[in-house]
Amino acid sequence: MRMVWMFNAILGLLVCVSSTALAEDQGTKPSIEKKLTSEYALTKTTDDKTDIVTAGAVLVLQKDKLYMAPTDATGNPCQNNYKDGKLSQSGACKVNETFRKIPGFGHVIPGQDKAIVTRAFVTGEKFWLTKIDVHDAGKDKGIYLEFFTDAINDVRYKGTLMIQVKALPSPEDALKLVAEVITVAPSEEAKDDKEKPAKQGGQQGAAAPAAAPPAAEAAPPPVEAPPPVIEAPPPPPAEVSLGQTPDEVVAALGQPTKKAKVGTKEIYFYKDLKVTFLNGKVKDIQ
Repeated sequence: MRMVWMFNAILGLLVCVSSTALAEDQGTKPSIEKKLTSEYALTKTTDDKTDIVTAGAVLVLQKDKLYMAPTDATGNPCQNNYKDGKLSQSGACKVNETFRKIPGFGHVIPGQDKAIVTRAFVTGEKFWLTKIDVHDAGKDKGIYLEFFTDAINDVRYKGTLMIQVKALPSPEDALKLVAEVITVAPSEEAKDDKEKPAKQGGQQGAAAPAAAPPAAEAAPPPVEAPPPVIEAPPPPPAEVSLGQTPDEVVAALGQPTKKAKVGTKEIYFYKDLKVTFLNGKVKDIQ
């Protein structure tokens, strides 16, 4: 009896582990939504869908022909579906697009000229993600996404996408499936988009790389200071002594500014000096 009980306990444990592993492999609504939200940060809009309150991840579309309608349109006129690698739209959206392409059709059916003007987005265009909801019951199993755009010619758009699946994938596979349609813009590119004013937005392309700042000019080499000017010492003052001849005095002091003779004396006048000669010799210096 003890052996039977132990066998049943082990068997039950194995079944539990197997079921848990299978559930993780297939994925659940909470695990898939958690995985996608961690990769695709949601954007919060105002209640009237006219502006962004909190910006999330900037999305880059990877497929052509994703249709959206103006945010003031009632209901959900264009449901986009993704299956087997292709985008398609709901019947109402297809009919609306067909009517718009027929010349003059709006004049034939009353009110048709007021039909909602949808816009087809193509690969490379950018917008925001406002909701992630995994549908795990009913015939419409899949990953449901809601989008919101910046203003394009003063009009913001909204749209939805249902990525259809037969059975819920694992969180990793769900992430790969969503990435077939939308990816997150590179961090620097997303940062540029978030910094743009919301109402001056629009579906912008990748921001052009900022021009490199001009290279700083090399600093000129330091100017060497000129060598100090060494002035020659002034010559010693000319000296005149008693007993010198007129020629010796002139050699020392230069020509006098004035000469005078008084009897046997001869006087040489200089600016600050007076030299008196007697008998051809310096007799007095004043």
